[in-house]
Amino acid sequence: MTERAEKRDRRFPLFFNDNPIRRLLLPPRRLTRPFVTKGQVVADIGCGPGVFALELAELVGPEGRVYAVDSDKRPLRVLERKARQRGYRNIEAHAASATDLSFITDGSVDFVLAHGLLCSMAPQHHESAGNEMRRILRPGGLAYLSAARGPWSNVGSAEWEKVLEGFRVERRGDRFPWIAHRWAVVSLKQ
Repeated sequence: MTERAEKRDRRFPLFFNDNPIRRLLLPPRRLTRPFVTKGQVVADIGCGPGVFALELAELVGPEGRVYAVDSDKRPLRVLERKARQRGYRNIEAHAASATDLSFITDGSVDFVLAHGLLCSMAPQHHESAGNEMRRILRPGGLAYLSAARGPWSNVGSAEWEKVLEGFRVERRGDRFPWIAHRWAVVSLKQ
């Protein structure tokens, strides 16, 4: 990883995050359904144009809430348009960094999704983002973290382990070993 890549966050084109091939390889419902039920409060951190946020909104239903957070306003506008078209009123879109989720109350979130977030963030922000995820997660809540490996990722093996140290790891693995996509389901340490 170059010094330049280590020092700044990365943004990916909208079509990278919202395309039929990606939804085929990793259907949003398959990833989120085991962790989310009606009425829950969930947070999709690094939501992009809302592929997972829209699915989460469906799963939690009108009595639940989805915090959709991305540092880039452009994909949030796409998400808000899709939510209006589908009649979802339970999504709160926020243009914010994962290092400052102050608009979410401490211990109020049942499920945090940070799918691909860390590999897009500069490494110096990983600890702060982890702290914020732990702060908003309620006791007994779960988080799904994932990161790619390789030169396009800001998360090396040591950095991944450092992030996971702040949580209790419930399960972990590689979803797509051929593209080196690692994941972990985590909770708060007791």
